[in-house]
Amino acid sequence: MSTAEATRERADKHELILDAAIRVFAEKGFHAARISDVADAAGVADGTIYLYFKNKDDLLLTIFEEKMDVLLGGLRTALEGVTDPLEQVRTFAEYHFRQVRDHRELAEVLQIELRLSNKFLKEYRPEKLWEYLGIFAEIVRSGQERGVIRDDIDPFMAMWAFFGAMDEMAMQFILAKHRKFPLDAAAQTVASIFIRGLTKEKS
Repeated sequence: MSTAEATRERADKHELILDAAIRVFAEKGFHAARISDVADAAGVADGTIYLYFKNKDDLLLTIFEEKMDVLLGGLRTALEGVTDPLEQVRTFAEYHFRQVRDHRELAEVLQIELRLSNKFLKEYRPEKLWEYLGIFAEIVRSGQERGVIRDDIDPFMAMWAFFGAMDEMAMQFILAKHRKFPLDAAAQTVASIFIRGLTKEKS
C-alpha cells in the first residue's frame, strides 16, 4: 500500500469512527455510551478506537472541532452573494436551523451531550464556536458602518443574544417528544425579531 493510500485509509477510518460515535452518543447519551459501543457501530475492534482517539472525551471534542469546521464553511458559503447585513442575519438563522433539521443526531450531540462533558465545560476553549458566532458580530459591525444597524448595539453582546435564541429554539425542538414546531418558522421568527431590533430608524 502506498503512503497516499495509507493516509486515505486512515482518514476514512477516522471519519467512520466519528460518524459512529455521533450515532451512539445521540442514541445512548454520552455518559452511558461505551467505547465498545462506538467500535461495534463502526465495525472495528475496540482497540482500533484508541489508535485514533485518546478516550471518549477526546472523541466527543473531535466531533465538535471537525463538525464545527464543516458548519463554518457551510455558513460562509451560504452568506456568499448576500450583501445586505439585515438579510445576512436571516440567512444565518435559516442556515443554522437547516443544519439542526438535516443533521438531527449531530445536533443532539452538540446541543445536549457536549454540555454533559466536564472536560468541555471546564477545560476546553470552544474557539470554533466563537468563530462561528463571530460571523454574526461582523455582520453587526458591517451594518453599523453602512448605517443600517443601530450604533448603540454591542456586536459582542448581540452575537450571544442571537445564539442564545437559536440555541434555545433548537434545544426545544430536539427535546420535544410530541408537538414539534417547524424549524423553517423558527428561523424566520428569530431572524425577524433580531432584524427589527437591529435596524436603524430612518431619520
